[in-house]
Amino acid sequence: MTRSLATRAFTLAIAFGVAVLSRAEAQVPRDTIRLSEIVVTATRLPTPRDAVANGVTVIGGETLRAQGVTHVLEALRTVPGFAVVQTGSFGGFTSGFLRGGESDYVRVLVDGVPINQPGGLMDLANLSTDNVDRIEIVRGPTSVLYGSDAVTGVIQIFTRRGAGPAGGSVSARSGTYGTTALDASVLGGSEALGFSFGASSFASDGAYAFNNAYRNATASGLLRARPDRRTDAQLTVRYNDSRFEFPTDFAGQVSDSNQFTTGEGTTVGLEVGRLVSSRVEMRVLLTSHQTNSRYEDGPDSPAETDRFTSRTWLSRRAADVRGNVHVGAGRVLTVGAVVEDERGRGRSLFESSFGDFPDSSRNERTNRAAYAQVLWGWGDRLALTSGVRVEDNEAFGIFTTYRAGLSYRVSGTTRLRAAMGRAFKEPTFYENFATGFDRGNANLSPERTGSWEAGVEQSLAGGRAQVAVTAFTQLFRDLIDYVSPAPGAQEPNFFNVAAANAAGVELEGRAFPAAGLGLGLTYTYLHTEVTDSGYGGFGSFVKGERLLRRPTHSGSVSADYRLARSAVGARLIHVGARNDLYATRLPDYTRVDASAQLDLVTPNGPLPGVTILLRVENLLDAAYQEVRRYPARRRTILAGVRVGAGG
Repeated sequence: MTRSLATRAFTLAIAFGVAVLSRAEAQVPRDTIRLSEIVVTATRLPTPRDAVANGVTVIGGETLRAQGVTHVLEALRTVPGFAVVQTGSFGGFTSGFLRGGESDYVRVLVDGVPINQPGGLMDLANLSTDNVDRIEIVRGPTSVLYGSDAVTGVIQIFTRRGAGPAGGSVSARSGTYGTTALDASVLGGSEALGFSFGASSFASDGAYAFNNAYRNATASGLLRARPDRRTDAQLTVRYNDSRFEFPTDFAGQVSDSNQFTTGEGTTVGLEVGRLVSSRVEMRVLLTSHQTNSRYEDGPDSPAETDRFTSRTWLSRRAADVRGNVHVGAGRVLTVGAVVEDERGRGRSLFESSFGDFPDSSRNERTNRAAYAQVLWGWGDRLALTSGVRVEDNEAFGIFTTYRAGLSYRVSGTTRLRAAMGRAFKEPTFYENFATGFDRGNANLSPERTGSWEAGVEQSLAGGRAQVAVTAFTQLFRDLIDYVSPAPGAQEPNFFNVAAANAAGVELEGRAFPAAGLGLGLTYTYLHTEVTDSGYGGFGSFVKGERLLRRPTHSGSVSADYRLARSAVGARLIHVGARNDLYATRLPDYTRVDASAQLDLVTPNGPLPGVTILLRVENLLDAAYQEVRRYPARRRTILAGVRVGAGG
């Protein structure tokens, strides 16, 4: 599909989506949009979605399974304001840019446990969707509740809690690029005790001709208990093990026959809550996330003697204690304190004909914070949110963040909302502590942002359709950039020198024009500009230019049809032109995905059901790149079967 045809197809699809939404008034379907849907991430309290001031997207686990989505990165492609960027094939490093912010400006949580590296870096490539109950995406600064990294938003993945009779399923799929996907799950429970467990394995030969194999195995589990009416507890564990082989060098050239990376991560969260009185609740959350990664690049031939290997261990452990005081219906005061310990160590060895060059590092820092939040509702029409956080970071000292928001329901079908806030991101370990070829800067300040947004949501056709429009602005300041020193100089390489602005509009629509049929529409207009390039201006920040890899125009149109346990669906995703490194510009592209879940045998008592599974990504075989010189996968087909009763 040529660029002009792709743009025309996307425009027609958007027009079709708008037309369908506008005609929903005349339809009489059974399905409606749940305006009272409960979300947790925006306030850390179960809150009706229509009382939240920030833009929120919720993706259900059942939807992901019906669409055959195996990795979270694919689920995020249709989220308004979110740009997914993957370097090539399965397993390639994957970044996420939300509302124009940096790729390390989004805090990612699994059941409340942060899984970003210290300093915010997050590779989405290995994050699977098995055993997921739902994914909540909150757009806008949320450092008040989550501290560093939550600059432009938060993504939280919730594990299935397990309820009702025990059930389970097993599925197997295979397809293009020698890809196989296996997963199994079991869950069940009562109000007093529930559990879920899932395990998956994903493997592929990759899109390149050689040295591009990828494998990823994940196991996750949740155990919850309510020993009495005043006490609840939940334990979650997630383990991931991956290996990615890649033949490309730093410029994307295919040149290496044995280069690879491995990663191993363990995430544990324990949360306990207790009603001290009818109005006061105390909650304690203990979190731990540890990763062990390795990079190996050995000789490609007997004549080559150079070998490089490195190992990195990172950990984040935290204790968060908070109290929720309920002072009336819809009115809650939250006061909390958190202590977080961050540690990192690494070692590397470069072997060559000139000798061996070993290196090692060991770093740690402690963050302490106190925060408060007020939710104040007046009936079902007006809700106010405000909060403040004081962070004492061992790297840069004390920093204060705040936010405030308002949600006002003008009528039963129209809601207005507005929010503003300040957020921050701490430096990475490398930016603070690097030694050797690069030198860290212990005196760095946090990167920070000021933000506001305003939106309107309109319900149509008796709740069978909804349209939301949000305008936002974000000012990024004290951005850390790399500065090349003069030969022999001992000064650091990292300084708070850059600044940028981002502003845009997000459109999101949903409709059920007929029984079982759901339609979706998203569109984002984003304008970014570097306002200060600091000392250099030749790398990531060039004054007057757009921020890299953030498209000006992007959006999607989707259609899903369900009949009993069967479902079919399609998604058209359009990503506009965007800047990349070396003053290059990547053209726009349009990609179509399709899926089917066909129920052959319905579960009957002890007899399991049988379901045929099919997912096709890039159905029209579009050729495009999300990163310069890293071609994205072409048409990818994955087909198989699921056997089980529930789960």
